[in-house]
Amino acid sequence: MNVSVEYLGEKKFKANTIKSSYILDCKEITPVEYFATGIIGCTGIDLVMMAEKDGYIVSNYKVSAEIERQMEVPMKLAAMHIIYDFEGSFDGIKAKRYILASLESYCTTVNSVRDSVKITYSIIHNGVKIADKESIASGGGTVMEDGFGGACGA
Repeated sequence: MNVSVEYLGEKKFKANTIKSSYILDCKEITPVEYFATGIIGCTGIDLVMMAEKDGYIVSNYKVSAEIERQMEVPMKLAAMHIIYDFEGSFDGIKAKRYILASLESYCTTVNSVRDSVKITYSIIHNGVKIADKESIASGGGTVMEDGFGGACGA
């Protein structure tokens, strides 16, 4: 992977990847906010991709995060609580399996910070809370193989 950032002036940067480019406007969204949305975006995409691979459609989907940062510089992320809220014709067991496969194995961004950030999650599936503030396993590089392959690792 190769990425670059070019300064455009006025706290704006052009971010470049092999596939595309976009503008980072630090007056509107800070780099830490981009980073955090990248983390939850990765795990959110995994859920949709895994469900689609099994022939299901995810609808009314929102993934959000409550994040705590350390108060001293460099103000690292200390804790992240990820909240998944979605509908799907699959059962709650499968819903939780998709999310845990992402959090524990496939989501590159979550697994890049999991050794230094306390990560918990809640799942609301078809309007029913099926997990509430549960913790993911600690780091160590354990991969739970389930055949999905993850969506964001490429």
